[in-house]
This record gives sequence, structure tokens and C-alpha cells, in this order.
Amino acid sequence: MADDIINRVANSKLVTIDLEDYYPSGKRVLFDIKDWLLEGLVLREKDFRQQAKEHNWAQYKDCFVALHCSTDAIVPAWAFMLLSTYLEPYAAKTVIGNLKTLETAIYQDIITNLDVSEFHDKPLIIKGCSNKPIPDNAYIQLTTKLKPVAKSIMYGEACSSVPLYKKPKP
Repeated sequence: MADDIINRVANSKLVTIDLEDYYPSGKRVLFDIKDWLLEGLVLREKDFRQQAKEHNWAQYKDCFVALHCSTDAIVPAWAFMLLSTYLEPYAAKTVIGNLKTLETAIYQDIITNLDVSEFHDKPLIIKGCSNKPIPDNAYIQLTTKLKPVAKSIMYGEACSSVPLYKKPKP
């Protein structure tokens, strides 16, 4: 008497959401302005503006760019704003900060624009392991966005998930 093995996970109504599926392609660039500063510390407006004017901005076409300064220089906000005006026609996104800040901003946009109507009253699992740099904040943002529509939210894999939220019965 051979009992067939039944895959209850495959037969369940669980919906797995993998943030890696939403990871946008495009090169990530950390643009360090220290080399545009006098001795890496002092911003001289005329020189800075000239370097910005002469720089090849087209190389950032479809790139995600994080502007930062790796030295302890005090950089006025207008300097980053100026660079963003040159990047705007080319870069997919520009932020001030490091690459982690950049990924967080990218995912904030993705989750803000995510249509969650297809997840209404469904049990959801937010997949945890990823090969791409998914920021921790993305998981929080996604959970917050899904909570009003989901029947339940879990984290991990279907075979070993951690329950996070269950909609109260009416």
C-alpha cells in the first residue's frame, strides 16, 4: 500500500512575494565628489561648477547614482542639487548617500507604486532569502503596504515561515 506524497504547500492558496522579482536592472554608481574639492575638503564654487560643466554625464545613462563625499568636507546642499541637474536627463534615479541608501530609495519607489489589489484577502509569504541587495527597509515597507489587504502575512519560505500578521475575524 503506497501512499502518495501530497505537496500541501503547492496545493495551498499561499502567495509568495519575492522582492527580488522587482529588482530593477541598471548599474549602481557611487559618485564621490571628493576629487572635485580642493585637497578633498574645500568646495570652490567656480572650480566645482566648471568640473560639473565639463564632466561626461551621458555615461550615467540608465544608472542609479548615489552622490556622496568620502571626506569630512562640509558640502553645501546646492552642490548635490547642481549635480542632480546634470544627472537628471540620464540617471534612472539620483540620491545623496551610499549604495545602501540608494537601494532603499529605489525600493521605496517600487513599493509605493506597487498595486497590491491582487493580494486582497490572501495568505501571503514574503520571501526572505535573496541574491540581490534587498534593503531591510523594503521588507518593512512591503509589510506595511500589504497589511490592510492581506488575510495573513508570513516571512520566509512556505516550509518554514514565521507568522507576522493575521487579519482578525469580523
